[in-house]
Amino acid sequence: MKYVIIRDDDTNALMPVEYLERLYRPFIQRNLPVNLAVIPNVSTQASYAPGRLEKFLIAYRGNEKGCVPIGTNAELLRYLRCFPQYNFVQHGSRHEFVGNHYEFDHDDRAEIARRLDDGIKFFEQAGLGRPRGFVAPYDQLSRVSMEEVAKRFEVVSTGWFELGRIPPAWWPKYAVKKMSGAAHWRVGNTTLLSHPGCHLSYHRSYSLMLQEIERSIESRTLTVLVTHWWEYFRDGRADDAFIDVLHRTADYLASREYLKVVSFNDVADRKVALN
Repeated sequence: MKYVIIRDDDTNALMPVEYLERLYRPFIQRNLPVNLAVIPNVSTQASYAPGRLEKFLIAYRGNEKGCVPIGTNAELLRYLRCFPQYNFVQHGSRHEFVGNHYEFDHDDRAEIARRLDDGIKFFEQAGLGRPRGFVAPYDQLSRVSMEEVAKRFEVVSTGWFELGRIPPAWWPKYAVKKMSGAAHWRVGNTTLLSHPGCHLSYHRSYSLMLQEIERSIESRTLTVLVTHWWEYFRDGRADDAFIDVLHRTADYLASREYLKVVSFNDVADRKVALN
């Protein structure tokens, strides 16, 4: 059996409901879990470069200032609660830079802990429950952040793991992971998942995208497929060709008996083989 996790990053209080509905209706109809990495308290000034607002703010019109908790978008929450296929993990806290660093790529333990705990609080206040999984903005985690995240979450999903970014107490298990070539590993109660890059991205060839996804899935026991909802609606316009690739991916995942689409909660519950 091969396992697949769909991870869509950057759900936030300022996004339109219809974008998720357009993208994931075929997954819902096929009862395929979709894991949304939710920004708990999105910053309206989140930037990927100086003066360039993050593209997940494409629907932001400047009415709200500062940070906006996920619980303020009642329409989005009503929609998400209608479909048990949606699962939720915490995506950072505000998804912003702290000084000149990514939100969790620094060593201020008190600040890291505060942001993690604030994110959990906003999740619970929105009625999404306590998140069991964590995704760092840009997949950037310092060693201190990794320690604090592992105290609070049962699953961490990121792009890669480096010796300099994991606690020394983890090094023996990391060495075993490296020697075995495993993509995923466990430390204590925390499962650590890597992914093969963002195959579902407009930066990749649409004609080759599904083939690359199939190759990734065939090459490992568990594959995390990462995408970003806003990439399908750049500049507020739907990219129909890209959306079609996503929907054909749903067809592929649903039509293979040896594939099972699972959630991060399934991983936390130890229902999924890792390697």
